[in-house]
Amino acid sequence: MMDEGHKSEEQVLQLFRETGVLLEGHFRLTSGKHSRQFLQCAQVLRFPAHTEELAAMMADPFRDEGVDKVVGPAMGGIILSYEVARQLGAEAIYTEKADEGARLRRGFSAEPGEKVLVVEDAITTGGTVNSAIEIFAQTQADLVGVSVLVDRSGRAVDFGIPYHAVVTMEIPAYTPADCPMCREGVPLVSPKDLGM
Repeated sequence: MMDEGHKSEEQVLQLFRETGVLLEGHFRLTSGKHSRQFLQCAQVLRFPAHTEELAAMMADPFRDEGVDKVVGPAMGGIILSYEVARQLGAEAIYTEKADEGARLRRGFSAEPGEKVLVVEDAITTGGTVNSAIEIFAQTQADLVGVSVLVDRSGRAVDFGIPYHAVVTMEIPAYTPADCPMCREGVPLVSPKDLGM
């Protein structure tokens, strides 16, 4: 359900196109697979007004939950955790990559019973979010939900707690042998070649 005053999913996608978040072409992903689309959510987060509006859309389903902390995995979730937390009157923290998945550093923590909302810019498999969930489950925090800007899995991920995505997309990825863009002769680009 769209709150009055918020953009529709199609309007958000148009904003993504205008700000360079959603790129069309033939991309080599870090997995080695190929895709027609590539998302770089950081492009829209350069603009504070857009960030504020999108974070409001992420926060809205959790406004009555009494959230104490909003956590976002580094890097993509840091800006969003701050802005969602600001809107919810909560504390903003983030997890960092570690050999075992993710961990809290810099004195960040959660106490048993604290209400924690996990946010992320984009998910495909949900691995990064699941690592954050695991950290807070171990501290016996009360995980109130997950809110993401873009679900690239087409809603194929289930976190076992309330979940909200501003935009849901299904972005197919192909092995090089099965890639239709390769067969069509579309030039292959690595997002790293674009400075992403």
